[in-house]
Order: sequence, then structure tokens, then C-alpha cells
Amino acid sequence: MKHLILTLLSVGLISAHAEVTKDNFGITRDGESVERYTLKNKHGLVAKVITLGGIINELHVPDRAGKTADIALGFDTLAEYEEHNGGVFFGCITGRVANRIAGGKFDLDGKSYTLDLHPKTNFHLHGGLKGFSKVIWKAEVVTDPRGPALRLTYLSKDGDQGFPGNLKTSVTYVLTEEDALVIEYEAATDKATPINLTNHTYFNLAGAGSGTVLDHRLTLQSQRYLETDADLLPTGKLLPVAGTAFDFTKSEVIGSRFDQISIGGYDHAFVLADKPQTKPALAAEVHEPKSGRVMRILTDQPGIQLYTATYTTPLKGKNGAGYDRFHGLCLETQHHPDSVHHAEFPTTILRPGETYRTTTIHQFSSR
Repeated sequence: MKHLILTLLSVGLISAHAEVTKDNFGITRDGESVERYTLKNKHGLVAKVITLGGIINELHVPDRAGKTADIALGFDTLAEYEEHNGGVFFGCITGRVANRIAGGKFDLDGKSYTLDLHPKTNFHLHGGLKGFSKVIWKAEVVTDPRGPALRLTYLSKDGDQGFPGNLKTSVTYVLTEEDALVIEYEAATDKATPINLTNHTYFNLAGAGSGTVLDHRLTLQSQRYLETDADLLPTGKLLPVAGTAFDFTKSEVIGSRFDQISIGGYDHAFVLADKPQTKPALAAEVHEPKSGRVMRILTDQPGIQLYTATYTTPLKGKNGAGYDRFHGLCLETQHHPDSVHHAEFPTTILRPGETYRTTTIHQFSSR
């Protein structure tokens, strides 16, 4: 790894105060090699990404006293990701279409398409049984003036998981010298196809494995949320958050109103804007009072999904830590769920000649 760092320095890919290193993370059940890349900025923030699913395996961020902790839930071994990540989706890229598609079917340009269903449900979830979260991405260290950067690419072939079109996708992670993790998505297709990409990291700003996130404080730049049915599929109605357990327009303790929510926690889509924005704007802020860590999320997407690990069952995580319900929270920037069945929602259809681009920024600080 030392040789790799020196090589990167010599060609100007990283600064003398930042590092990009690579190691082997393991071999999949199918015999494919998985690499892990470590990005480190000049302030000591560290992001580790594996090529299986583009998973953020670790994310180390300092608290108000300068003590660093890993705030991303995950596993120590590749075997554990292969065993469990079809259910929890720790840290991964989700696509082609994140979130739910009702009935696992949709019509597009006069043709009907059938997708697989998530086990024991009547909906397609997060791109399918072997969606973007479960494939090996090609990795390349890239030059970026903002800080150490890694670009992942994947070609999803026509018919993959039932979706039309050869879809070329890239996801770039940049760990900036301003202490932000930037995720940039880009894709192009040769046939019209739905696309809705996001990252599914479970955050615990007190440190992964430290317990629940129920005392974290959350602010959302959202005045409306999506009404859902029993399968958490949108009905099409956008409801005001005012006066409900979904009102985070002012900082609220995340676990303070679970008794008002039918599922006993959050797994809900919030509206940020009526359409995709031209540049990232503030969407959410999370504050963990004991450590002082703050995460602000900026995005150009029209929606964000709040998930509080409501359905997570007990698991052994990194360093032997136990994970359970409410031990992490996801803030998944995206288009609205099941948009293929709701013409009133911003479209998720990408057509030949168009380029899908979206950016989400996780800005870290403390107070």
C-alpha cells in the first residue's frame, strides 16, 4: 500500500496530506475479487469503500473533542455482506431503481416489464435480487481538486433484473478537504428506462455499535410527506407535515414520537422540492448531542427517505458490536418511491441521448 500511496503522490492524484490506498477485501461466493479503497483527507477523516455494491464500509469522523469514530454500520467480512446485505443494504448503492415499485411491474412506451419481487412482499425493492448493491463495480482512483476521490463504474445490460436498456453508470466518491463526503451519480442508456439511484448508509453519529439513534436530533427541509398504504407504497397524496410526527421543520429528537407512527418508527418519503434542483441544497441536518457530531445533507434530488432501522433484526456488526432496531438511520436522497406509477411525481425515466446526473453531499462538523 505504501508503494501505491507514493505512486499516487507522484502523479498528482492526491496531496501530501491525503491518502488513497487499496487492499483486498475478499473473494465472493462466485469467485470474484472484491477490493477496498480507503480515502483519507488532511484532517484525518476516513472513508472506506468496497467494490461490492459500492458499499461504504467505514466512515470515520471526529467529535467535538477531536476523537474519531466510525459512524457507518457495516460488517468486517465479505461473507457477512453476502449473507445479510440482501435484507439490510448497509452502505450500498441502490439501483437501478431505489425504493419500491408496486407489483414489480411497470409499463413504458407501450411495453410491459416484469421485475422480481422482494421476498414475501408484493413490490420490487432497491433494484432487485441482484441489483446494483450486489454487483462488483470497476474502481478507479481519479484526480479531483476537492480531495481524494474514487470512481466506480458498472454496465447494467439490457434486461438486467427485468429493466430495459444497456445502462452505463458511474458513481464517484470524493472526501473533500472541507470534511464532506460527496457522492456524484451519472448514467446513460440506449433504451428508455427508469432510474433512481441513492446510497443506503446507516449512520450513527455516536459511533456504529454504540446503541440506538433515538436521541439524535433531526431537521428536514420538508413541508410534505408521502401518504402510503400498508406496503409503504405511495397513494399519490402529499400530506402536510405540520402537526404530525413527520414534522422535522424544527430540530426534533428522532425517537420522541414513535408512538404516533403505525409501524413504530420511520420508513417514509419526504418531499424536498417539486422537481429536481439545479444544484444541491440543504435537505437535512442530524446532530448527536453527546459527541457533538453534525451531519448536514445537501442534494439536488426532489425527495429523501428517512429510515430508522425500523425492521432491522439483531446482527453482529463490525468489531463484534451488536446491531438491532433503531441502531442507525438512513437519509436516502432520491426521487419518490414508485414514480413509474405516478405521473404526478417527478419522472424517473431516462431516455437515450439524455444524461442522468445527481449529487448528494454529506458535510461533517461538530458543535
